[in-house]
Amino acid sequence: MVVGIVGLGSTGQALLHALDASGTRVIGVDSDPAVVERARTRSGTADVSGRFERLRAADVIIEAVSEHAGVKEDVLRRSGAECPGVTALVTTTASLSVPSLAIASGRPAHLVGLRFALPLSPRAGAELVRTTMTAPEAVRAAGELLSLLGPAVAPPGVDTPVARRLLLPYLGRAAALHEEGYASSEDIDNAMRLGCALPAGPLEMLDAVGVDTVHRELGDLHRRTGRGYHRPPSSLERMIASGRLGRKSGQGYHAYDGTGRRVVAEPQDRPSGQAPAIGHVGIVGTGTMARGIAHTLALAGVENTMVGRTDERADSAREAIGSSLRRAVERGRLDSGAAHTALARIQGDHDLTALSDCDLVIEAVAEDVSVKRSVFEQLDKVCRPGAVFATSTSSLSVADCAAATSRPEAVIGMHFFNPAQVMRLVEVVRTGATSDAAHATAHALCERLGKTAVDCADRTGFIVNFLLFPYLNHAVRALELDGSLGVEEVDTAVESLLGFPLGPFGLLDTVGLDVSLAILQRLHEAFGTEDFEPARSLNGLVGMGHLGRKTGTGFRSRGPLGRRTA
Repeated sequence: MVVGIVGLGSTGQALLHALDASGTRVIGVDSDPAVVERARTRSGTADVSGRFERLRAADVIIEAVSEHAGVKEDVLRRSGAECPGVTALVTTTASLSVPSLAIASGRPAHLVGLRFALPLSPRAGAELVRTTMTAPEAVRAAGELLSLLGPAVAPPGVDTPVARRLLLPYLGRAAALHEEGYASSEDIDNAMRLGCALPAGPLEMLDAVGVDTVHRELGDLHRRTGRGYHRPPSSLERMIASGRLGRKSGQGYHAYDGTGRRVVAEPQDRPSGQAPAIGHVGIVGTGTMARGIAHTLALAGVENTMVGRTDERADSAREAIGSSLRRAVERGRLDSGAAHTALARIQGDHDLTALSDCDLVIEAVAEDVSVKRSVFEQLDKVCRPGAVFATSTSSLSVADCAAATSRPEAVIGMHFFNPAQVMRLVEVVRTGATSDAAHATAHALCERLGKTAVDCADRTGFIVNFLLFPYLNHAVRALELDGSLGVEEVDTAVESLLGFPLGPFGLLDTVGLDVSLAILQRLHEAFGTEDFEPARSLNGLVGMGHLGRKTGTGFRSRGPLGRRTA
């Protein structure tokens, strides 16, 4: 098969690289000499030029020009007139009418749509759109093309535009977070990739779509909706002016080689302070998070003590960890000797004085600032000088916790993700008072545990919640604003076209609608913008006691056999 591609922007160049890497003969054409030159230097063996007549040799021609009806119609019309009658035509339109483009091409039986919400990103799929006029041969050609490219075909009827509308403000918010200097591009991407099990971080996704494309499409959305969260960050304009367009130009938020593969950055300079040795770690709390942290520490060879309100609670938590370790042995994931040794490293107690000799104490009690402050006040009295205190809060102020002690310089945030023994991410949250030594200690422990630490400042939501929950909130609002959308439709689009492990409604039900509402309320209180104001439907379901998976009803329900229903 010989494939022609007209338009060598983000999508066109991604397609060109993928097909070239598969050994397919590719002919790339673009009307912009600068784009042709850039693509030629990065195209491998592909034939790249500005000459439209070269496409006569193609069996399939992919139109990948900008999302403007007139431009696409002109390219498809020229392709239809220039090439043999058996040549299949493929449009990559994300939102325009495929039947209208098919008719405009002059060869409606030969045109098929391939919609990419995210161009050839890991796990992302494509929507194959046929019309009532499409001939079987054209569909077969498109299927063969997809098999060469790699992405899975999304289920019939999946909604590409809704996936794109949810993706764009998420990417814009990540760009704005980077613009204000809150976190590095590596830390933002690692946080979302590891904290939410996404195929790529948002800034890497933005590079794939194209900085100029995201800027244009967000601008179009903002003009239509007037929503503040659709306004493109000003940093995108500066990047466009400097030629940093993302993967297609070789430089965006990350750098890319000539084949479009990301160039892995050198490890960032991390804490400058000297980390003290970590021999004994204390954990205050016996709930799910506390148990997960103790489990992780024990497997990494770290002696630890869990303190609960009673000896019974502490013993019960240790027994639960023992059961988890035994299940790992039964499944062949852990040696029985290693499990026995790990459990022996965990002690339980009801008295905080048991933590007096700890090098580091991690607080993992209820997400209530008054409860946490009480714990830190007591730790301050019983722990030795030089001990580091960490809070596992997901969104509360670390500084407020530190203010309950006489040593705020020793306090840091270490937000583990649930389940802590599985999830690789820890958000390390430094306050204005946190010392270099405490910061270095947190990083040293993460490294020992095999976790990826991302640095961020002390403010509500940190990285993950700040980016995740507006996206979830926007999905709920999309249902409220568009009566034609359904929960199943949105989740399927996000899972199949973006490669996310769960759609927004499946994730909301998993997290818990009450928990999600509380986080959004906290974010809205801190920042006051409309994207954090909880959607009406979310408030309504929580008010009715429909909290998601834990109650069996939420945006989805659980049937009598545990099956998920919309």
